[in-house]
Amino acid sequence: MVPVQAAMAEIRRGAEEILVEAELIEKLETGRPLRIKAGFDPTAPDLHLGHTVLLNKLKQFQDLGHDILFLIGDFTGMIGDPTGKNVTRKPLTPEQVQENAKSYQEQVFKILDPEKTTVVFNSHWMNAMSSADMIRLASNHTVARMLERDDFDKRYKGGQPIAIHEFLYPLIQGYDSVELNADVELGGTDQKFNLLMGRELQKAYGKPQQSILTMPILEGLDGVQKMSKSLGNYIGINDSPKDIFGKIMSISDDLMWRYIDLLSFRTVPEIQQWRDDVATGRNPIEIKKDFAQEIVARFNDKETGQQARDGFEDQFKKGEMPEDIPEITLTTDKDGIPIANVLKDAGLTSSTSDAMRMLKQGAVKIDSQKIDDKSLIILKGEQHIFQVGKRKYAKVSVA
Repeated sequence: MVPVQAAMAEIRRGAEEILVEAELIEKLETGRPLRIKAGFDPTAPDLHLGHTVLLNKLKQFQDLGHDILFLIGDFTGMIGDPTGKNVTRKPLTPEQVQENAKSYQEQVFKILDPEKTTVVFNSHWMNAMSSADMIRLASNHTVARMLERDDFDKRYKGGQPIAIHEFLYPLIQGYDSVELNADVELGGTDQKFNLLMGRELQKAYGKPQQSILTMPILEGLDGVQKMSKSLGNYIGINDSPKDIFGKIMSISDDLMWRYIDLLSFRTVPEIQQWRDDVATGRNPIEIKKDFAQEIVARFNDKETGQQARDGFEDQFKKGEMPEDIPEITLTTDKDGIPIANVLKDAGLTSSTSDAMRMLKQGAVKIDSQKIDDKSLIILKGEQHIFQVGKRKYAKVSVA
């Protein structure tokens, strides 16, 4: 085992909060491998870089010699995590959950060592729970405490309905820690209420309480909203090497450092050297290329990482236009379509407001000519090649 002081330095890296840190140190001092839990509801078929913030931390614990419990919430996935939601989520069907869960298992081992990872499903114990067991579980918490959650509180005060099954979600997530005898649970900062529930329920069931480690939420490519496939601002683990590299190159220089801090496996001194290099005149785009190459290699191999870099440099450094530009036809019953709507509907921006922002920043080109006219209308019968940023292209026809 790594000395406790050195282990804590690695564990603290990138973490938002550790509760209770003194307890975690005591657990590490025992010298035994700790049971490290992180849960993922299979609500979509693909994992993205936002998910890997937690996966990377699990990998660090794994490298320190601890046991990783990768929990797939196939039972809770049919409820839908209400965290951060202002409406009741539509439950997934068992078939959707199982298909997504299978996909998760295939993707997670691009980061974690399969020989040192235990994959568990919370349906294993939840399906066996009787009605009496569920009532006992629910008796460990009050409605008043549930309404202390910021999202529940806002919905209640705003007259938005809260379904009873949504109250069960944090209870079930917490009960997972009881069943798994978790020593540590990881989650995003938005999961703090649910993670603390695990501590409370472990105590209620007469078990040692888990420590909690929260990680920051990674912003998407827009640098504003949480990375999400539904918002179109994500980089998927299963994206092609070309797309992963290109999407990383499209982020702003400021956002680059956020991604590096949360996603890079480079040492702290190496990252500081990158910062020092930029401060003394090195072009940030070269740092971004190094980082993008690292991420592509992680999900593929070193050779693929280098190929993705070479391909990007050949295409964009020389000003070449990609050969595989998607062709899109947009229809309208009017004379034309506003430029912001064209960019959004063609998938080049996540929203019309994002399109307006790109126009203002001078990041939009039509037929290789930069434009910033937000009032521009693309008329019926017109066809153009639109470009947003350095890598997003679409050949759009308006009909």
